[in-house]
Amino acid sequence: MQIFDAIIIGAGFSGLYQLHSLRDKLGLKVKVLEAGEGVGGTWYWNRYPGARCDTESKAYSYYFSKELYEEWNWSERYPTQPEIEKYLNFVTDRLNMRKEIQFNAQVTDLIFDENKHLWRVLLKNKEQYFAKFVISAVGCLSFANVPTIPNRDLFSGEVYHTGNWPKKNPTLKGKKIGVIGTGSTGIQVIPEVAKLAKKLTVFQRTPNYSVPANNYKLTEADQIRANEEFNKSKQLMLQHRGGHPWKHSNKAAKKTNSVERKKLYEKAWDNGGLSFRDTFSDLSVDLESNNTASNFIKDKIKSIVHDHRTADLLTDFDHPFGSKRPPIDTNYYETFNQKDVELINIRNNPIESFVSNGIKTSKQHYELDVMIFATGFDALTGTLLNMNIEGNNNIKLKNVWKSGPITNLGLLIPDFPNLFLITGPGSPAVLTNMPRAIEQHVEWITECIHFMITKNYQTIETTSKAADKWGRTVHETVNDTFFLSAKHSWYLGGNIPNKPKVFIPYAGGLNKYRELCDMVALAKYDEFIFTQKK
Repeated sequence: MQIFDAIIIGAGFSGLYQLHSLRDKLGLKVKVLEAGEGVGGTWYWNRYPGARCDTESKAYSYYFSKELYEEWNWSERYPTQPEIEKYLNFVTDRLNMRKEIQFNAQVTDLIFDENKHLWRVLLKNKEQYFAKFVISAVGCLSFANVPTIPNRDLFSGEVYHTGNWPKKNPTLKGKKIGVIGTGSTGIQVIPEVAKLAKKLTVFQRTPNYSVPANNYKLTEADQIRANEEFNKSKQLMLQHRGGHPWKHSNKAAKKTNSVERKKLYEKAWDNGGLSFRDTFSDLSVDLESNNTASNFIKDKIKSIVHDHRTADLLTDFDHPFGSKRPPIDTNYYETFNQKDVELINIRNNPIESFVSNGIKTSKQHYELDVMIFATGFDALTGTLLNMNIEGNNNIKLKNVWKSGPITNLGLLIPDFPNLFLITGPGSPAVLTNMPRAIEQHVEWITECIHFMITKNYQTIETTSKAADKWGRTVHETVNDTFFLSAKHSWYLGGNIPNKPKVFIPYAGGLNKYRELCDMVALAKYDEFIFTQKK
């Protein structure tokens, strides 16, 4: 019977920092269980062509150690999947963490033993471990959403999902390729696949707003400046609601004259990246202001895409700008000017089934050699609910979350003692620069466990009352924004059939959330119930 102080599930950004914090700061005996063959988390699995982070590399790094930060030099403004995977391997080896990580270790069951006050962790290969604490570091975007299309077995071609891409890249050159999905992933993969395909057919349900990344190689001078500005960047990120290294605008779009407004939008467009959302202060709360951004982007798309019918399809938005995850791109709209790229609207021409040599829609048959699903994930809850997790009195998590996730601060769940979630549902999570949200969560969890050790506490639980109160806070916070107007958004579970349609993350900003978590810690975790060791 192997017993650990803590077991961490997942070896991405979250799991690695949590391992370092519990092992090196608290001296605990820790094991990390990782389903993949290597570290990286989402950056291990998402290795599709064009996979790249939409947060700038200097911000998409650990900031808990200035020394560690300065030892790594990024090559581009926006890092690619291979470079991020390499970075996480560098951190793993630099901090000597590999020996605590077990790879090819897929967790199937988490069962809490109330008599022993231990979690029993079962793996797919039938191994089992026990731990006082379990920390879920499974990531927000890790359970692939594969649509059910009839007659898949009939299709003689290849089928891939971007979230589970083969480690050895498949041969795509010269093939007739279909891509389903035009969200953030589709917007990255489509331009790259178009370079290889004999014919590319893009199946779009809903178009998304995208802003150019305007990526570039980083020079030695860029690296030196980033190192010099480490503390400044860290402070900016701590103050920003999304954890990014720039200041919020204090200008309202509708109160800015049209000439000045267009000038500011043009400047933000030329700069590229997610900071476009912060051009004005009221884009997420005022429809008149939001329309100015939406119309600016529409005009840009129509100036880029030559075919009027295609341009109309790419600008047929059904949601305000920013209410879904706003992607950034490299030559996405330009790709549709290629003669061998076709855009299909599956809202009025829905996919009916696979056939032996392609896809059949309600109006046409499309010959394909390869189908790529860029259909995203069962976000925030999918991976957790795919495990059998049982808490007090054999209560199953899938039953507790039947109508939507219930947590306190996105960190703990009623009736599941000593189970912590990193960037769980009810936290800012996917609405932020993820490493900043991850570091905040890991540090809070580490301090909480340290508090328990000093007080000789056996278990920690959140009450249903506290979780319900936090759920109301999450709901009330999002009501003042446009997030609820995007019905198909994965923030709302809108991309998964039969998933409860509730807004999952906390929309009040990472800076505000951090303050709330700090207040709970300063109050000695009075929202939680502790049991004393006997």
